[in-house]
Formats: sequence, C-alpha cells, structure tokens
Amino acid sequence: MEKQKTVIVGMSGGVDSSVSALLLKKQGYNVIGMFMKNWEEKDENGVCQSAKEYADVVKVCEKLDIPYYSVDFVNEYRDNVFSYFLDEYKKGNTPNPDILCNREIKFKVFYEKAMQLGADYLATGHYCQKIETSIGTSLVKGKDNNKDQTYFLYTMKEDVLKNVLFPIGHLEKSEVRELAKEYDLVTHNKKDSTGICFIGERNFKNFLSQYIKSGHGEFQTLSGETVGKHSGVSFYTVGQRKGLGLGGPGEPWFVVGKNVSDNVVYVERGELHPALFTDHLYATDLSLINGEKLEVGKKLMSKVRYRQKDQECLVESYHDGVYKISFTRPQRAIATRQSIVFYDNIDGNEVCLGGAIIERPGQSFYERDIVVDQKESHFTIG
Repeated sequence: MEKQKTVIVGMSGGVDSSVSALLLKKQGYNVIGMFMKNWEEKDENGVCQSAKEYADVVKVCEKLDIPYYSVDFVNEYRDNVFSYFLDEYKKGNTPNPDILCNREIKFKVFYEKAMQLGADYLATGHYCQKIETSIGTSLVKGKDNNKDQTYFLYTMKEDVLKNVLFPIGHLEKSEVRELAKEYDLVTHNKKDSTGICFIGERNFKNFLSQYIKSGHGEFQTLSGETVGKHSGVSFYTVGQRKGLGLGGPGEPWFVVGKNVSDNVVYVERGELHPALFTDHLYATDLSLINGEKLEVGKKLMSKVRYRQKDQECLVESYHDGVYKISFTRPQRAIATRQSIVFYDNIDGNEVCLGGAIIERPGQSFYERDIVVDQKESHFTIG
C-alpha cells in the first residue's frame, strides 16, 4: 500500500488557503496547516493583525480536523524583504514586495521549513497551475483570469515547483467561496485582502512616512514650471493621479517622472501625455523557471504590472546582463524596479516562463517627439 503523502499548506487566514486545505484533505493527503507570521505591528485598537488571521486559521483547521502550527519569519522578512523595499523607495523606485516575499519567504525559508519537517509537498492558495510540458515542470495561468497570480510567482525554480501544489488553480474565485460555504468554513465570506503584503489596507503614504523622511519639494512640468508642492519624491510613482493635490481647469495631472537628487516630481496633464509612454524597456536580473536565458529575437507575451492584459513583446537584444525588450503596442507608465513577466504558448498552455526586473523604461514618446492623438487614442509621429 502506498504511503500517504504529507502536504503542509501555507495558511493565511483567508478563504483561498482554507479551501486549499479542504481540497487536499478530500484528495487523501495528510494535511498540516501552517501559518506564517511575517509582520509584527498592532493596529489602532492595539490588536495584532497576524493574531486575528491566525485565529481564523485555527478555526478552519479545527473544522477540517487537521493539525496546525505557526512559524515566525519576522526577522527574515525584515532583513530580506522590507529592508530592500525601503532602500528602493528611498532611491525613488517602485519595487514589488509581493514578488520578493514569494522568492525570499514563501518559496525559500517557508518551503525549506516544510521540507525539513518531512513534507512531501508545500501547498499554497495561489491562483495558478502546475503541469508537465515539453520544457519540464511548468507554471501555468490559473483558470480564473481575473485572479491569476503567476505574475507574483515568476522567481520560482523548477526544482522547487515540482514539490509545490496549487489546489485551487483550476477553480474560479466564486467556486472557491461556494466550497467554503458548503463546508461551513468561517472564511467563506471573508473579504479578500488587498494592498501591500505587509501593511494590508492602511494608507500607504502614511505608513511609508514612518520609515522614510523625505522633505517637501516641487511639482514641476517638463518645461520647468512649478505648479505645486509635494511631500517627498519617494511617495509618488510614474502614472499616479490620485493624491497629488493639484487642481485647476483642464485635464487631471499625472506624475510623468522624478528627479530624486533635486526632490522634484514632474507632472503633466492628461492620461495620454506622451511622457507616460514608451515602446521598449531595459531589464536585468532575469529569473526563468525552466532555463537560464531568453532567446534573442523571440516573440513572447508579457506583463509590466499585475492587472495588465498580456502584451506582445520582442526580446530585441542582450548585452552584459541587460535585455532590451520592445513592444508591439506602446506601454504606459512603466515603473523602474517593477517586474516584467514573460509568457509563451507551450503545448497549448499559457506558461509563465519567468521574468526580470525593469532597470529603466526606454525613451518616452515625449523625448522622441512622438505625440498621442487624444481624440483617436492612437499614436502618430509629431
């Protein structure tokens, strides 16, 4: 008789990981729930958010009659995720801590912990799938296009992916909630968590100001006209509209660039301003799930932000660790130190190949004298 396989499920206190544990138990695995404590801070009522989430983990695990534990990765998170996050913001960049959390915590120290404890697999509630393709064990988009999370998992390596399960990747979010309700799990109607992985839904600018002391400076147009005052260059990102405090007649203002050394934030009116657009970028720190390099001249699909629809791109060149990636359609508000993630159709599947860190966007259309016809919403040479 085959030995029962043991799966440690990373449980967050949300409905997705709850249903993941449920499904694995129904499939006959020996399931163990494990909660990660990554952040230690109390809310305005003096209650630690992680304690509230763990309480829900306990309720779910007791309902499913599976053992549960809590592991503390606060120090690892601070040293390997949060410190990097702060350093990049101080430089005026916009990093993605969720990607770093998956690389450094969930699929590194947490994965290693699960393996040390004798687990055959680690499972998470991510909306993605794992299948065997002609290039090996591959990460594939989840069935629910609105929830697919492969963008955040591109730094995984095949040897780790082989030992990871994604129990809800074949389901729509609505189906996950229905299952949770059917089995009377306390998380069935719990609101989805949003925001940065370690601060939740609090005001991001207020949170960041606790750690970054950035002096007030000027909002300037690209022609050098001062149009207002800002509270610190680190608190703004390219493409931002909300929270600028700039009014007046005409189209809304958008951040189109920053000068960190002079503490200047550049703004222009109109969401189609040419300074927001480019047709190429430069990327470094490539991380592929299967393989080591991208083939120059290869056409792929890609995303430069999580919620974006797939964009056709070309791997134009590679030199000294830097890839030049060009796009069939112009891209808006590409942010330095975010990630570009690549996809390809392999054996009829939408496979996430991996991704890279955006070192910098290419020259904007403003710099290249390419303007946007705002009535027709297309691009013309001006």
